[in-house]
Amino acid sequence: MTPSTELQKPLIKTELPGPISREIIAEDAKYVTPSYPRPDYKLVAESAQGVWITDPDGNVFLDCNAGVAVCSTGHCHPEIVKAISDQAAKLIHLCGTDFYYSHMPALGKKLDEIVPIDGPTKSHFANSGAEAIETALKLAMYHTRRQKFISFFGSFHGRTLGALSLTSSKKAQRLGFMRQALDVVHIPYPNKFRHFADEMPTSEEKITKDVINWIENRLFKTTTPPEEVAGIVLEVVQGEGGYIPAPTAFVKELRRICDENGIMLIIDEVQSGMGRTGKMFALDHHDGVKADIVCMAKGIGSGMPIGVCTAKADIMDWHKGAHASTFGGNPVAIASALKTIELLQGGLVDNSHNVGAYLEKGLNKLKDKYDCIGDVRGLGMMLGVEFVTDRETLDPAPELRDKIEMACFQSGLIILGCGTSTIRWSPPLILSKENVDVALQIFDEAIAASV
Repeated sequence: MTPSTELQKPLIKTELPGPISREIIAEDAKYVTPSYPRPDYKLVAESAQGVWITDPDGNVFLDCNAGVAVCSTGHCHPEIVKAISDQAAKLIHLCGTDFYYSHMPALGKKLDEIVPIDGPTKSHFANSGAEAIETALKLAMYHTRRQKFISFFGSFHGRTLGALSLTSSKKAQRLGFMRQALDVVHIPYPNKFRHFADEMPTSEEKITKDVINWIENRLFKTTTPPEEVAGIVLEVVQGEGGYIPAPTAFVKELRRICDENGIMLIIDEVQSGMGRTGKMFALDHHDGVKADIVCMAKGIGSGMPIGVCTAKADIMDWHKGAHASTFGGNPVAIASALKTIELLQGGLVDNSHNVGAYLEKGLNKLKDKYDCIGDVRGLGMMLGVEFVTDRETLDPAPELRDKIEMACFQSGLIILGCGTSTIRWSPPLILSKENVDVALQIFDEAIAASV
């Protein structure tokens, strides 16, 4: 799809949220769980097309969040809509865990071609990222006959109890749920902007050395014997934790550790996969490194609920009935996923790389302009802007981040925070350079009005 620039700028007609939106928000507060982690600004969506969202009051927003990296091909891409409609007219559901249809092997074959795993693969189909992670955890335990896992501080892998044992990006995600369900130990993530020892910038070489040392000379020799570890679960670009890319040297060292100790390297590509980073998968940025198990969701279905866990075929060796899902592998969701991959390979991954680089360049110009921007980082269209109190102490500035986020919303730009004081940019992969220019102008003005 050629990126559309028909509507050049957001159009805000009412106060935000508008009167109809406020009615919906009030009904939501009355009937919907309060547990959803919504931001301070209140966006109500009525319709969406491409990179534009319209609310019930007629306000039009430029979307640089894509439903948290889900709408990879843009909102209501006509080819996605057609694939969904055509499939829904033929077969909506039959339960692929009990019966057969062509869709699951078709998507499994396509993933076998593109997922960064050496050798033959098999896939289990689920309904979300958390379910894909749960599949990976069960599979690793079954295959290795081990029960321990290693995860990272700042990670987000889901809120179901198994996935929650890995998740550690915010206190609110764990508060009230007592002991974790699985035996998971957390270690520092290799964040070169904030070394875990002093919260100050460091080199990729040093942060890699120090985190690997933590694993091999602290964990393995004390609380977590390597022969008892089933898997290490890694976001190659940490998402909810702040859009932080892991250094290549670190990823390679992690692969070495897994190989030497019979540990499964489980790569969580739920947010970073499907073209988001300018390659099909974030792991593709690290030449020569392959996973044992890869988890996908979000952008793979262009908005349809689908999660996938793909693993080496000889690892996915569990017995009949060991793991299944009533709705997993739904034919309508798979039809959307197959069309999504076709569109990604047809140019959207390249667009993510090229326009993402253009966006990153513009964000770095704003970093030069404003001392409150401490770091701009990421890959492709997975970019983080971290706000700080000043360039010397680099103390996080979450209140300023929130003010900027709100100011952007009031001007019709949809972005979303992550980490302590970072704003994430995860736009639809159809975003154009013209869209970027509009977004950067709004972002610039929001920062100026907030500092």
